[in-house]
Amino acid sequence: MRDPIVEEVRKYRMEHTRKHRGDLTAICADLRSIQNASGHEVVRLPPKRLGPAEASSRRGKPRGCV
Repeated sequence: MRDPIVEEVRKYRMEHTRKHRGDLTAICADLRSIQNASGHEVVRLPPKRLGPAEASSRRGKPRGCV
């Protein structure tokens, strides 16, 4: 099943990548300039740390297992 929103996002992402010829540094710099020009406040949250019980329960489990 195709999701039209996902398809649209992929289309614009690919156009942006082509515009900068796949140069990740240029792509990131352009995205930062767009972000700064937007005038919106950027919120950066610290990473969440797993507690000992959470970390040990995740070890050794194959991906996709519950």
